[in-house]
Amino acid sequence: MTSPARHISRLLRWGRTLARHGALRIIEEGRNTPLPVKRLARVARIGTRQPREPDYSAAFRAIGPAAIKLGQTLATRPDIVGEEAARNLLSLQDRLPPVPFEQIRQQIEFSFDRPLEALYSEFDTEPVGSASIAQVYRARTIDGRDVAVKVLRPGIREKFAQDIETYEWAAAHLEALGGEASRLRPRAVIANLKRWTNRELDLRREAASASELAQAMKGYEGYRIPDIDWDRTNGRVLTIEWIDGIKISELDALEAAGHDLPAMARRLVLAFLTQAINAGYFHADMHQGNLFVQADGTIVAIDFGIMGRINRRARQWLAEILYGLTTGDYRRVAEIHFEAQYVPSYHSVEEFATALRAVGEPMRGKPVSELSVGQMLDGLFAITRDFDMQTQPHLLLLQKTMVMVEGLATALHPGINMWDVSAPFVRNWIRDELGPEAALADRIREDFDTLLRLPDLVRRIEEKYPPKGGAPDQPPLPDVQLMWERKPRINQWAGYLLAALAGGIAAWATIEAGLTG
Repeated sequence: MTSPARHISRLLRWGRTLARHGALRIIEEGRNTPLPVKRLARVARIGTRQPREPDYSAAFRAIGPAAIKLGQTLATRPDIVGEEAARNLLSLQDRLPPVPFEQIRQQIEFSFDRPLEALYSEFDTEPVGSASIAQVYRARTIDGRDVAVKVLRPGIREKFAQDIETYEWAAAHLEALGGEASRLRPRAVIANLKRWTNRELDLRREAASASELAQAMKGYEGYRIPDIDWDRTNGRVLTIEWIDGIKISELDALEAAGHDLPAMARRLVLAFLTQAINAGYFHADMHQGNLFVQADGTIVAIDFGIMGRINRRARQWLAEILYGLTTGDYRRVAEIHFEAQYVPSYHSVEEFATALRAVGEPMRGKPVSELSVGQMLDGLFAITRDFDMQTQPHLLLLQKTMVMVEGLATALHPGINMWDVSAPFVRNWIRDELGPEAALADRIREDFDTLLRLPDLVRRIEEKYPPKGGAPDQPPLPDVQLMWERKPRINQWAGYLLAALAGGIAAWATIEAGLTG
């Protein structure tokens, strides 16, 4: 178990990196930042020169791989970091210099216990992609198929485990301070980050995610998932079909190839809605580098490390919320928030409906080019504090992906409006899922399931199963012993002093380097 002194030392080191990029100012000046956090930020920036314009994405990139993933997570949380920082973090690219190929070869051969040549007849030694977790290479299997091979960076699992342990420790202390820090649920943010990164650090999980999404999208024309080579896939290596195509961001090349960009934009939006609302399972990293267009116009998605999932009841609520916002039925949208227990029952449905109207009405009647899902969702975030709405982590990933999809679709076709494209899809889904026939079918299925469970239900007490809200239960959070709950011991305080001393030495070294430079 890592000592508090080690956690503090890491936080001070990371804080100095943030300070050098001007990224600590937002913490020190934040109205809701707890006083102990402000003090730690001041200590961390001793001896540094902060630029006038903060560069949050550069700061997280300089700290390391786990920080890059944390920064990408915080990009979805303007309620925590502010709109300016969230916009800056959206540009955070997950790219790092590649490790030497010999280390990659060793990783592949060790994981399969076979020489590289027994798996691939050709293997390019220069990576086509180098991210914080893995590197990607082009290769050809011994049976002649062109494939992409994704390989974990050596030692990356251990590095992530170490850093995330400190994130958990810091989040637990922050949440324990109460107030706004408690409402924003930083521990749940880090728990989600840990769950996502653990999935990315096991490439078998990524392969399974791709396979599951391919099955969910099997009947959708014009959008597909590459095939997995399971014989050459394990926890550290993923082998997947190589895709020849044009990146969806290369608009000139798409037009030169004769593709219908407005139709492609609509297909992309509907593909996302099919995943999120129909299947409840969606590609949550749909940025421009992860989508290619083949010669026949088919959109192909790659990189399935980050996936989102929402259960059926939450999908029903989500569809009704989207439809209510597009039609101006704010009362129904408010009722859904209360039914889903997103808003505590001591608030007024009518007052919440009025707050929603303040978000939605300014956009009604405007030209298509001025409407934005991203703006609508930002407005919804802004009213959460007034109504004591706790963060719903499962919806944050959905919100981030919706903004990504809207940005891509708008680039393909500036005149598109996601509401116009989404409304018929959502309306039909609501009719099919919530109409009389669907309600009757659901009732028959539920009653039959209840009959099958009767012997077990008789032995249980019904009060043990209270009604659940729309948000899925959060997984158990790790126990973190707070510093002020520990009995002070001499060696413990010595550790804290040592961490402070290390920060002071680092500050002194920075000042000396500046004087002698």
